[in-house]
Formats: sequence, C-alpha cells, structure tokens
Amino acid sequence: MKKKEGMNRRDFLSGVAGAAMVGAITTAVGCGGEKREALPKPATVESGKRERIPSKVGKKPGARVVLVRHEQAIGAGRAVNPEVLAGMIDDAVTTLFEAPDPESAWSEIIKPSDTVGVKSNSWRFLPTPPALEQKIVDRVISAGVDPARVAVDDRGVLGNQVFRDATALVNVRTSRTHHWAGVGSCIKNYIMFSPEPSSWHDDSCANLAGVWDLPIVKGKTRLNVLVMLTPLFHGKGPHHYQVQYTWEYKGLIVGTDPVAVDATGVRILEAQRRRHFGAEQPFSVPPKHIAVAEEKYKLGVADPARIELVKIGWDAGALI
Repeated sequence: MKKKEGMNRRDFLSGVAGAAMVGAITTAVGCGGEKREALPKPATVESGKRERIPSKVGKKPGARVVLVRHEQAIGAGRAVNPEVLAGMIDDAVTTLFEAPDPESAWSEIIKPSDTVGVKSNSWRFLPTPPALEQKIVDRVISAGVDPARVAVDDRGVLGNQVFRDATALVNVRTSRTHHWAGVGSCIKNYIMFSPEPSSWHDDSCANLAGVWDLPIVKGKTRLNVLVMLTPLFHGKGPHHYQVQYTWEYKGLIVGTDPVAVDATGVRILEAQRRRHFGAEQPFSVPPKHIAVAEEKYKLGVADPARIELVKIGWDAGALI
C-alpha cells in the first residue's frame, strides 16, 4: 500500500492534526504469540497483521501508540462483543509495552500499592463501553490492587474518594467531534477534574491541557485508551449526535501519551470526513488544544512525524 510522505511539524501545528501518512512501513508479520487468559479464539487479533509506521526518518520518536482493530468487535445493532473487546485491549497493551503477555504489561504500569481511578465518559450517545471499563478494572485487580482501591467514574470524580486518593489513573473514552473543542478525546476527558469545567471553554478550549496540571491528576496517568468502535466524525451544536455521522471503525487507540493518542485519532476522523464528503472538510471548530498541549504545556507529542504508530489486527478501511 502506497504511503504519502508525512507533513512537517509546522503544517500539523498550524492546521491541527494533519492527515498525511508518516514514514515508511516495515514488513507486516503475524501478531500472534501472546499468552492469553482463557479468551475464546475469536477475541484475539492473531489472524490479523502487524504493521509498524515509524516516526519520520531523521526525527527522534517522541511517542508510541497502538491501533488495534477487530472485524467482530461489534455485531448486530452495534452491540459490543465483550470477549473480542477484552482481547483487543489485551493485545494493544501487550504490544505497546512489548511484553510477553497482558499480565506482564499491566504490571509495568500498575503496582499492588496503587489506588486506581478509571476515568470513563458517560455521554449518553457514545459512552465508554461498560465491557471495556470492566476489563480494565479486572486487569488492575489482577495486577494486585485491592478492589476497594479501584473505581470507575466520570462526572463524579471530584466527589469520589478513590479518585481523590488515586496514585494512578487510566483514561478511557470514545472519540467524537465536539461543539466547543473540535474533538472530544483523551485530553478533554479530564475536564471533569476541574471544579469549574466551563472555565476551560474559551478559545475553542485551547488550554485544556492545563487541566492535566491540576494536583488531582498531574503525573498520575498510566494509560490512555481512545475508543474508536463507532466514532462520531461530524456534527453541529452542543448535542450534535446524528447516527449517520458515525461509522463502524471497530478500533482502539492506546498509548501512554494522551496528545499522541488524540492526534492519531484526529487523523482518522479527518480521513473519514474526506471519504464521506468527497473533499477536505475542516472541523467547524479546529481542535487546536491538541497542538497547544504539546507547544505550551509539554504534555506530549502532537506532531505525526514524531509518533510511532503500530497497527495490529483487522486492517480494512484503517484510513491511516
């Protein structure tokens, strides 16, 4: 498959999340071989392929993200397949940390002494799948954390004792376009940690990464998971959900860098917008907060040329 040369950093930061492909692609190989915990065969991505898109030659990699997709992730009526989804997150985390098995991978980021908050998202149209929340909780507990020191929450995080005491956070939400911020993804998911969420809405929510400097979250995030099962790629108004602007992408983007995860998700949304509208279709609100997160807050890497992307599993219609 022919790839376009990646855009430079200035192009991305001025346009926010470029759509060009980045770097050369190495030879694809099978992605099996991981040890797995009693999951049915269809739940794995062993029959798919692994594809590594390195950062642009001559530039030091700044971040690594994994895109995992599975053709059976959702079924009739867009019902989530819990076993497949569990296999996807296991495969992604194992690949991200180059670990021999999921247990080893999670033990790299979660310790038995941790208190862990799983920051979810409860937006009624595209909430974080409960099956994914549960799988993450199960993995945290299997890493040795007392179940009493694990919680899942969204709007109630400031009143949740586990989150107030948390030493580790796992950030997981569904990708969508957003009326105020351009996109709602991992960076924006922490806005509920602010006592005044609306105070971050100025200038297209440009300074959202500042939330990540609040003491309740600063330096605590161990993993970011951007859910791309049926993302929303277009809409208008504060509650702009329309099912015709979603599609069955059947993927997850996983990484330790929320900026790199979000930047990768935006590139996929942009590609879907071009495919749907037949031409470039800029977001009604540019998601400038992703670029600002790198430039001003040094939260992570927004430049596609400095993001190593590893793709595993189902590749049809990947758009990236």
